[in-house]
Amino acid sequence: MFDGVHRGHQSILNRLKEAALDNNLESLVLTFFPHPRMVLTPNNAPKLLNTIEEKSFLLKKTGINHLVIHPFSMDFSQMEAEDFVKHILVDKLKTKKIIIGYDHRFGKNRSADFHDLVRFGEKYGFDVEKISAQTVDEISVSSTKIRTALEKGDIHIAKEYLGYDYFFSGTVVHGKKIGRTIGFPTANFEIDETYKLIPANGIYVVYSYIDNQKVWGMMSIGTNPTLGDNPQTIEVNYLDFNKDLYGQNLTIYMAEKIRDEATFISLDELKNALHQDLLYTQNYIKHVE
Repeated sequence: MFDGVHRGHQSILNRLKEAALDNNLESLVLTFFPHPRMVLTPNNAPKLLNTIEEKSFLLKKTGINHLVIHPFSMDFSQMEAEDFVKHILVDKLKTKKIIIGYDHRFGKNRSADFHDLVRFGEKYGFDVEKISAQTVDEISVSSTKIRTALEKGDIHIAKEYLGYDYFFSGTVVHGKKIGRTIGFPTANFEIDETYKLIPANGIYVVYSYIDNQKVWGMMSIGTNPTLGDNPQTIEVNYLDFNKDLYGQNLTIYMAEKIRDEATFISLDELKNALHQDLLYTQNYIKHVE
């Protein structure tokens, strides 16, 4: 699935590019969307590190020649393993070499494995290279650690495994406009895809690129408990910025967590906390730029 396109995935993609070069072939990544569990067990589907657009962007940045996103559906899940190999891998993609995990299973009811793929390769004329158990396990551990870290708000660990700042995109919508009454106007975000993993509630240092300029800000993910019982919101106070952003689609990159969400006994106490958050943010920016 290449969810996250993290450092563990990079080792496979580098091996893919090497193999393509050695064999005078084009490199291609085949992935699926939606995530199979979204289709087969929707109530148990995981939140994903990347939307399909983000994954496409990250995979293309790696320098592979082609990316194929095959639609995953209930009908597709019923395709027999050999039909998948012949009709898609061989007839459509003209596959000459496959690099795949040692424990990969495919086809209807996940009936076929690596050994079946080798057998199909002999029949249809392609080679199969196995990704080691150690590499596959590292990738699995990385994905789990990234999700766990983000769910705890530990974006340092997430970045360590991802190799980049975690990000998500959304559209700026109208909020309650309470922030501007206490000197901290915020852009309220509606997230594009409901399956995207949103990190733990808290206050974060973030940045976005607006009109090709890097703009720093403070982000609150949470329910604004000081202001009563509210649904979760995502709000960003962009520093030294006052342009109208309503209706714009922006990407938020997460740089640092400042603190957990807290309940304050008054708006004044909240305002004081936000001033402390601002000092923290300004100090952080000073040290990274």
